[in-house]
Amino acid sequence: MKKRIVCAMMCVAMVATSLVGCGSKTDEGTANDAAATDDAADDAADAEATDDTAETGKVYYLNFKPEQADAWVELANAYTEETGVQVTVETAASGTYEQTLKSEMAKTDAPTLFQVNGPVGLASWKDYCYDLSGSDLYSQVKSDDFVLKDGDAVQGIAYVIETYGIIYNKTLLDEYCAKDYAVVKSADEINSFDKLKAVADSIQENKDDLGVEGAFTSAGMDSSSDWRFKTHLANLPIYYEYKDKGIGSTDKIEGTYLDNYKKIWDLYITDSTCEPTMISSKTGEDAEAEFIMGEAVFFQNGTWEYGNLIDGGMTDDDLGMLPIYIGAAGEENQGLCTGSENYWCVNKNASEADIQATLDFLNWCITSDTGRDSLANTMGFLTPFKSFDDGYTPANKLIECADEYIANGKTAVSWNFASIPSETWKDQVGAALTEYAQGTGDWDAVKTAFVDGWATEYEAAHAE
Repeated sequence: MKKRIVCAMMCVAMVATSLVGCGSKTDEGTANDAAATDDAADDAADAEATDDTAETGKVYYLNFKPEQADAWVELANAYTEETGVQVTVETAASGTYEQTLKSEMAKTDAPTLFQVNGPVGLASWKDYCYDLSGSDLYSQVKSDDFVLKDGDAVQGIAYVIETYGIIYNKTLLDEYCAKDYAVVKSADEINSFDKLKAVADSIQENKDDLGVEGAFTSAGMDSSSDWRFKTHLANLPIYYEYKDKGIGSTDKIEGTYLDNYKKIWDLYITDSTCEPTMISSKTGEDAEAEFIMGEAVFFQNGTWEYGNLIDGGMTDDDLGMLPIYIGAAGEENQGLCTGSENYWCVNKNASEADIQATLDFLNWCITSDTGRDSLANTMGFLTPFKSFDDGYTPANKLIECADEYIANGKTAVSWNFASIPSETWKDQVGAALTEYAQGTGDWDAVKTAFVDGWATEYEAAHAE
């Protein structure tokens, strides 16, 4: 490319020189020839710039996490400013990622970087996944526990390790524990479903004296919130059934712990800031606001929520986290739910230049000071990468809570909801939970959606 440009410019220069030397042109003609020479040089430079852009490639990241949308845009802009490489970040609306990904992948300029939520998500997109086994990104992963593989091919790499449970307002709970009617004197005493229910019932009964609207925030069942219950809460009965059987997935869930699922769901919708009939219209933002404003003591959510709580005016001294207890045997030894459903995948159908640009961007994100600072301190990510071990651990009180449970010998609950057969299964369970709460359906419908729906959706997902 460059040789052709040099030759072209030399030829133009030689012609211009010969014309001037012959004296066969007027001064005006000579000026025109000089202008033509400049135009040719400019065209050649423009052509080189265009080719260099094509060779450099570009990045298009379809982000899953709305709460980090602005931070990703800022990080992309910083990379572009530093390298000149174009990085576009788009974020799917909450609860719409799979739908958005399907739409974007059908376009000419499809995402070069996307994510799947685990083995089930990978099954839908494995034909789009570039093998990351030889990448700098993979070389930084601490363990294959954080990757998705198809044989030896590394098709997805987790970029954040997260924890969820029942976040509690420590200030309010301490005030409750000091009351004469309190059934515990410290949050440390809450180590089972029976203890949690006793405390929640007592708070609900004395909510006026405590100045709260309910023990738990509203269990909103719109798309911004229902994932907390049809996926994250549903993980508990799945976890205990898998634990009993020593398995990590199944084609047919038996629903052994669905009565326990009912116990915790009943507690959430009864000892709450709102009536059960209202939950279909309640949102994730409603629950967050109720918790920040001190209207509720308990809020099921995870470490990713920390920044929002702090931005809302809460402090580390206000925050604690409990495991989600459902009444299973041995749950006093249970820790928080820890894992990942966020795996980076690179689109193998992108151009070679775009694939390389995407790999370079990812490596920069996890090795540069700018990238690590953003992921750890702005986005609040605890990552599985070795490159973060030298001082890039996020300051997050909720992560500290998870570490304390591990330090005290508690067993973290694994994220088994990654084995849920489909989004349709989640939606059907969510709809049944809502109908039950509103009194327009019964618990048997939840069982049917959970058990029969699992078998049906698994079969459909694995049909030839």
